[in-house]
Amino acid sequence: MRLPLAFSLVLSVVAPCFVAASPAEARQAVSFREDYMPGTVVVKYSQRRLYYVMGGGKAIAYPVGVGRAGKSWFGTRYIDGKRIRPAWAPPQEVKRDNPRLPNVIPGGSPANPMGAAALTLSGGEYAIHGTNVPGSIGGFVSYGCIRMHNSDILDLYNRVGYGTRVVVTR
Repeated sequence: MRLPLAFSLVLSVVAPCFVAASPAEARQAVSFREDYMPGTVVVKYSQRRLYYVMGGGKAIAYPVGVGRAGKSWFGTRYIDGKRIRPAWAPPQEVKRDNPRLPNVIPGGSPANPMGAAALTLSGGEYAIHGTNVPGSIGGFVSYGCIRMHNSDILDLYNRVGYGTRVVVTR
Protein backbone atom coordinates (compact mmCIF):
# COMPACT_ATOMS: atom_id res chain seq x y z
CA MET A 1 0.00 0.00 0.00
CA ARG A 2 1.24 3.48 -0.73
CA LEU A 3 1.82 5.48 2.40
CA PRO A 4 1.00 9.19 2.23
CA LEU A 5 2.43 11.84 4.49
CA ALA A 6 -0.67 11.43 6.67
CA PHE A 7 0.41 7.85 7.30
CA SER A 8 3.79 9.04 8.55
CA LEU A 9 2.07 11.54 10.81
CA VAL A 10 -0.26 8.91 12.22
CA LEU A 11 2.65 6.56 12.75
CA SER A 12 4.72 9.20 14.51
CA VAL A 13 2.39 9.16 17.50
CA VAL A 14 2.84 5.43 18.03
CA ALA A 15 5.81 4.87 20.33
CA PRO A 16 8.32 2.39 18.93
CA CYS A 17 9.34 -0.39 21.29
CA PHE A 18 11.19 -3.70 21.37
CA VAL A 19 9.00 -6.78 20.92
CA ALA A 20 10.27 -10.33 20.88
CA ALA A 21 9.19 -12.29 17.83
CA SER A 22 7.11 -15.40 18.24
CA PRO A 23 8.26 -18.66 16.63
CA ALA A 24 8.85 -18.49 12.89
CA GLU A 25 5.89 -18.90 10.61
CA ALA A 26 7.88 -19.47 7.46
CA ARG A 27 11.35 -17.89 7.67
CA GLN A 28 14.42 -20.01 7.13
CA ALA A 29 18.20 -19.68 6.87
CA VAL A 30 19.33 -20.14 3.26
CA SER A 31 22.42 -19.95 1.11
CA PHE A 32 22.70 -16.45 -0.38
CA ARG A 33 25.72 -15.83 -2.58
CA GLU A 34 24.90 -12.37 -3.89
CA ASP A 35 27.05 -9.32 -3.34
CA TYR A 36 25.19 -7.39 -0.64
CA MET A 37 26.58 -6.17 2.66
CA PRO A 38 25.44 -8.00 5.82
CA GLY A 39 22.37 -6.32 7.27
CA THR A 40 20.92 -5.42 3.86
CA VAL A 41 17.29 -6.32 3.12
CA VAL A 42 16.77 -7.65 -0.42
CA VAL A 43 13.27 -8.18 -1.82
CA LYS A 44 12.93 -10.32 -4.95
CA TYR A 45 9.51 -9.64 -6.46
CA SER A 46 9.51 -12.59 -8.84
CA GLN A 47 10.28 -14.98 -5.97
CA ARG A 48 8.01 -13.15 -3.51
CA ARG A 49 10.81 -13.47 -0.96
CA LEU A 50 12.55 -11.02 1.34
CA TYR A 51 16.14 -11.80 2.33
CA TYR A 52 17.92 -10.42 5.36
CA VAL A 53 21.61 -10.77 4.43
CA MET A 54 23.66 -12.34 7.22
CA GLY A 55 27.00 -12.48 5.41
CA GLY A 56 29.21 -15.49 4.86
CA GLY A 57 26.96 -16.62 2.01
CA LYS A 58 23.86 -16.86 4.25
CA ALA A 59 20.58 -15.00 4.58
CA ILE A 60 17.27 -15.40 6.32
CA ALA A 61 14.50 -15.80 3.74
CA TYR A 62 10.93 -14.76 4.45
CA PRO A 63 7.91 -15.28 2.16
CA VAL A 64 6.18 -12.00 1.34
CA GLY A 65 3.24 -10.54 -0.52
CA VAL A 66 4.23 -7.84 -3.03
CA GLY A 67 2.62 -5.22 -5.28
CA ARG A 68 -0.06 -6.35 -7.68
CA ALA A 69 0.09 -5.57 -11.40
CA GLY A 70 0.77 -1.89 -11.94
CA LYS A 71 1.67 -1.33 -8.28
CA SER A 72 5.20 -2.72 -8.17
CA TRP A 73 8.36 -0.64 -7.80
CA PHE A 74 12.06 -1.44 -7.89
CA GLY A 75 15.11 0.27 -6.49
CA THR A 76 16.81 1.16 -3.23
CA ARG A 77 15.22 2.75 -0.17
CA TYR A 78 16.20 2.96 3.49
CA ILE A 79 14.24 2.20 6.65
CA ASP A 80 13.22 5.54 8.12
CA GLY A 81 10.64 4.41 10.69
CA LYS A 82 9.86 1.48 12.96
CA ARG A 83 6.42 1.10 14.50
CA ILE A 84 4.68 -1.56 16.55
CA ARG A 85 0.91 -1.91 15.99
CA PRO A 86 0.75 1.23 13.83
CA ALA A 87 -2.44 3.07 13.03
CA TRP A 88 -3.13 3.29 9.29
CA ALA A 89 -4.56 6.10 7.18
CA PRO A 90 -5.57 4.78 3.75
CA PRO A 91 -3.81 6.64 0.92
CA GLN A 92 -6.03 8.44 -1.61
CA GLU A 93 -5.64 5.65 -4.19
CA VAL A 94 -6.76 3.00 -1.70
CA LYS A 95 -9.61 5.22 -0.46
CA ARG A 96 -10.73 5.80 -4.06
CA ASP A 97 -10.82 2.02 -4.65
CA ASN A 98 -12.47 1.36 -1.25
CA PRO A 99 -14.52 4.46 -0.35
CA ARG A 100 -16.08 2.78 2.71
CA LEU A 101 -12.74 2.64 4.52
CA PRO A 102 -12.49 4.94 7.54
CA ASN A 103 -9.93 7.75 7.45
CA VAL A 104 -7.83 6.03 10.12
CA ILE A 105 -7.81 2.43 11.32
CA PRO A 106 -6.35 2.14 14.83
CA GLY A 107 -3.30 0.01 15.51
CA GLY A 108 -4.20 -3.44 16.79
CA SER A 109 -7.55 -3.51 14.97
CA PRO A 110 -8.20 -6.73 13.01
CA ALA A 111 -9.21 -4.47 10.11
CA ASN A 112 -5.80 -2.73 10.10
CA PRO A 113 -3.76 -4.01 7.12
CA MET A 114 -0.44 -3.10 8.78
CA GLY A 115 -0.53 -6.04 11.18
CA ALA A 116 1.85 -6.28 14.12
CA ALA A 117 4.54 -3.85 12.94
CA ALA A 118 5.71 -1.64 10.09
CA LEU A 119 9.09 -0.56 8.78
CA THR A 120 8.53 2.60 6.76
CA LEU A 121 10.77 3.25 3.79
CA SER A 122 12.38 6.50 2.66
CA GLY A 123 10.31 8.32 0.08
CA GLY A 124 7.16 8.12 2.20
CA GLU A 125 5.07 5.84 0.00
CA TYR A 126 5.78 2.28 1.08
CA ALA A 127 6.48 0.04 4.05
CA ILE A 128 7.43 -3.49 4.93
CA HIS A 129 4.66 -4.57 7.29
CA GLY A 130 2.74 -7.42 8.85
CA THR A 131 -0.74 -8.51 7.87
CA ASN A 132 -3.91 -9.76 9.47
CA VAL A 133 -4.58 -11.77 6.29
CA PRO A 134 -1.83 -14.42 6.30
CA GLY A 135 -3.28 -16.11 3.21
CA SER A 136 -2.13 -13.11 1.16
CA ILE A 137 1.54 -13.93 1.76
CA GLY A 138 3.15 -15.26 -1.41
CA GLY A 139 0.90 -13.32 -3.76
CA PHE A 140 0.86 -10.12 -5.80
CA VAL A 141 -1.56 -8.42 -3.46
CA SER A 142 -0.62 -4.93 -2.30
CA TYR A 143 -0.50 -1.35 -3.53
CA GLY A 144 3.31 -1.59 -3.45
CA CYS A 145 4.09 -2.44 0.15
CA ILE A 146 5.89 -5.62 1.17
CA ARG A 147 3.60 -7.77 3.32
CA MET A 148 4.88 -10.34 5.84
CA HIS A 149 3.51 -12.79 8.41
CA ASN A 150 3.17 -10.95 11.73
CA SER A 151 5.75 -13.14 13.48
CA ASP A 152 8.16 -12.59 10.57
CA ILE A 153 7.83 -8.78 10.57
CA LEU A 154 8.51 -8.82 14.31
CA ASP A 155 11.61 -10.94 13.73
CA LEU A 156 12.85 -8.59 10.99
CA TYR A 157 11.92 -5.53 13.10
CA ASN A 158 14.34 -6.74 15.78
CA ARG A 159 17.15 -7.33 13.24
CA VAL A 160 17.11 -3.97 11.41
CA GLY A 161 17.63 -0.37 12.39
CA TYR A 162 17.03 3.08 11.03
CA GLY A 163 19.01 3.55 7.81
CA THR A 164 19.02 -0.15 6.87
CA ARG A 165 19.34 -0.46 3.10
CA VAL A 166 16.38 -2.11 1.33
CA VAL A 167 16.90 -3.22 -2.29
CA VAL A 168 13.87 -4.31 -4.32
CA THR A 169 14.66 -6.29 -7.47
CA ARG A 170 12.62 -8.07 -10.10
